[in-house]
Amino acid sequence: MATEPPMTRTELLARATAAIERNAWGEAMASLMAADREEPLDLDGLERLGHAAHLLGRDDIATAVGMRAFQAAVATNEVERAARCGFWTGMAFAFRGEPAQAGAWFGKSREVLETSGRESAEAGYLLIPMGLGQLDAHDGPGAIATFEQVAAIAVRFADPDLATLGRLGRGQALIEMGERDRGIAFFDEAMASVTADEASPAVAGIVYCATVEACHRVFDLRRAHEWTAALTAWCESQPELVAYRGQCLVYRAEVLRLHGDWAGAADEVTRATTMLLGPPPDPAVGEALYQEAELHRLRGELPEADRAYTEASRWGRPPEPGLALLRLAQGRPDPARAMIARALEESPDDPRLLEAGIAIALDRHDTSEARTLLERLLQNAGSGAPALLAAMAARAEGDVLLAEGDPRAALRALRRASPLWQQLDAPYEGARVRVAISAACRALGDDETAELEIAAARQVFADLGAAPALAELDGSIVPDPGARGGLSAREIEVLAQLARGRTNREIAAELGISERTVDRHVSNTYTKLGVSSRAAATAWAYENELT
Repeated sequence: MATEPPMTRTELLARATAAIERNAWGEAMASLMAADREEPLDLDGLERLGHAAHLLGRDDIATAVGMRAFQAAVATNEVERAARCGFWTGMAFAFRGEPAQAGAWFGKSREVLETSGRESAEAGYLLIPMGLGQLDAHDGPGAIATFEQVAAIAVRFADPDLATLGRLGRGQALIEMGERDRGIAFFDEAMASVTADEASPAVAGIVYCATVEACHRVFDLRRAHEWTAALTAWCESQPELVAYRGQCLVYRAEVLRLHGDWAGAADEVTRATTMLLGPPPDPAVGEALYQEAELHRLRGELPEADRAYTEASRWGRPPEPGLALLRLAQGRPDPARAMIARALEESPDDPRLLEAGIAIALDRHDTSEARTLLERLLQNAGSGAPALLAAMAARAEGDVLLAEGDPRAALRALRRASPLWQQLDAPYEGARVRVAISAACRALGDDETAELEIAAARQVFADLGAAPALAELDGSIVPDPGARGGLSAREIEVLAQLARGRTNREIAAELGISERTVDRHVSNTYTKLGVSSRAAATAWAYENELT
């Protein structure tokens, strides 16, 4: 059978152009590299190849090509293009975690630009590394001044990418200065430019991830969820895209966990971990491992949680507050308290640390310390705080008031917290509030309402597979076969199908639900029954006459 003749260089370049128009970055890079082997690419081709390599996460190729593009631009006296190539080469080195190389290329770009004596938008790009350095040094006022210069240069030279990065930088600087609302407004403006396709793909990805990160930092979960969904759609429109996925998958996992999709969160954590481990490995893998540990802790898989927190710490992600709460779950309140106290010395206003510190203090019956930490948390969650922060503070206030012996005031705080968690679509956190409401109602003599609240909370915990929370309610993690193992009606249906030898896909088709939902029900069933295999679950089903 005759083979097709190899593509000519002209055909390869045409194929690359068509691929770029479709956002098919892998095909574009392969075609451009093949053309480059035939005959070295010109400056246009090198810029396109570097861009494609960056979007595919091939920063090794992006830096090598960027250096060639810089030299090509210098050779033809295209000063502004040389400076821009040098800027993106420096950024590629920065993405690879090589700051010395990055700084050298930023310096080369400034030198070539200053030698020309001409003014251009590239001067604004070369201010960005300085602004980022000021942010790293927590110099918010310095950073805002630098990024205001960036924005002014962008307006002068009508450069949409530079304008978008200027808005992003000002937002980051304002949040560093504690001006949350003004900072988020700039992030929204930057995202508006991205969603209107005013920014290039490279800049769009930077803005997406930085915005999601900032929303998490200030506990603006609604924005984080909205922009995470937008980022996911953007990535899915470019299936070969690698850049900007790993770290952002971690944020998506956290959102899914909060919304009660623990199986989906676990899938995202696995994907993020695989991507961030490289090669080359990205230290952000520590955040993915931390999220993995949180899922294990909530499910009662304590040894697995311990391992994941340890691995997260090895990658530079502080293991608090999760590890402290794990120690508490292991019956070790003193190490838990010491750990959280030390962490709070380093980050005294971190709401998650404060929330964990309150829980640990209450477990140790130290209401005085719990009250002190609560006052700090309430100060953080003042007027205009995002719903997540307000919900955390209201629940913590209710818990402390209960411990102080004021169930009526506690109930008022908990009734404020409950709708906030409902609005956030956070079933596990909402169920925790219902447990506290039950305790307050019981203390006020309303046993019937107390039982209703406990029953509702128990169902949520059972559906999620939150074994420790169930154990706290029931006094034991040992399932009661007479009560069908605490299984929900849907879990009993799934188990009955499983016992008949059907696969998860067949069960999903039979019951009219997704395969992922079946996976979650099977996982929850294993947890509640204390089994680890289909054979053991099937045996339990036969012993309890579910088939």
